[in-house]
Amino acid sequence: MDVELVKQVWRLIPSLAAAGNVQMAVDRWLLEQHESGKHPPTLRFYTWSPPAISLGCHQKQYPEFWQNLRTNFTGQGDKLDLVRRPSGGRAVLHQGDLTYAVVTSGLEGSRLQVYAKICEFLIQGWRSLGVELNYGQAGRGYIHNPNCFGTATGADLILADGSKLIGSAQLRKGEAILQHGSILLDPHAGLFQEVFGKDAFTPVQLPHNFHLETVIEALIIAACDCFNMETELKPLSEVEWEEILNQC
Repeated sequence: MDVELVKQVWRLIPSLAAAGNVQMAVDRWLLEQHESGKHPPTLRFYTWSPPAISLGCHQKQYPEFWQNLRTNFTGQGDKLDLVRRPSGGRAVLHQGDLTYAVVTSGLEGSRLQVYAKICEFLIQGWRSLGVELNYGQAGRGYIHNPNCFGTATGADLILADGSKLIGSAQLRKGEAILQHGSILLDPHAGLFQEVFGKDAFTPVQLPHNFHLETVIEALIIAACDCFNMETELKPLSEVEWEEILNQC
């Protein structure tokens, strides 16, 4: 007789728009809490407001002008935030993108195998929207490119035309894993070129414009299937926010 596996309950944090240093503090806090056994596995989606450039935790080389880059994207000449991620990888411009974060544990295998296990919900979710994704093929030469979306490795997901839709990075703390990544939905070409250069921008050719809510809903459904889990929608509490903001 088949025994149905009991589904694990993951925390689903409502979509959040906030500054980059706040978003990274949330992800670090979730990983630390899960690693210490105080917090369940978590799934969340978020956007960066104002736009920001995030650097990989070990990324030392990047253009000096990024530190004082101002953009008219918002119409006010705001300074573009420069934030360091707790995970690795190269620089990502967060504007017109959706970021996902998965915090979990108990996944076995190499780093690339764990990437694939987590990325399956991204592949399945986008397939439900009529978009097929595959893994990138770039070799080690990618480390010389400061732009994360300038090349696609085996940990990245690309469209049929070879353009990169999702770039992900990962951090382990004990048995706990944080994997987060940027989904390029509606980037502003001018801002992208201002940051990475005129030849750096490759437009993402999606079948049609997707609303954030549509994408998030499809990815949540896929995650429930891929991770054999159910979600409990639970915003961050005032006490949790206090702990998180103390890290900023």
